[in-house]
Amino acid sequence: MAIARFQLVAIDCPDPVALAEFYSVLTGWPLTKPHADYPEWVQLRPEAGATIAFQRVDDYRAPEWPGQDHPQQMHLDLSVPDLDAGEMAVLQVGVVKHAHQPAPDEFRVFLDPAGHPFCLVHERFDPQPS
Repeated sequence: MAIARFQLVAIDCPDPVALAEFYSVLTGWPLTKPHADYPEWVQLRPEAGATIAFQRVDDYRAPEWPGQDHPQQMHLDLSVPDLDAGEMAVLQVGVVKHAHQPAPDEFRVFLDPAGHPFCLVHERFDPQPS
């Protein structure tokens, strides 16, 4: 029996509203208004499933990937049916394609507006061994 149920993942950033708006464009999930008591916290809440939250961090420093001087703490994988079309779409909303692409036929690495790596993953790709 599970002890707990996964609720959300929180992403540190300098501007939670801006980063939430960016991910809202990618996922189509609606942005919740910041709570009056917690203006440094914003969420994307789909109709079903887990939430992505964004929290303001003073003196935020973006991760340096793939290096380890200031490593990433987490990243998101977003599934797409066509990597080329997905790449064109995310580049149009202002992301940066990372220079290091370990497996560009299966997934592609980009940087969100706060510098977090995220991947567009071809929906047929499964990194788990069979």
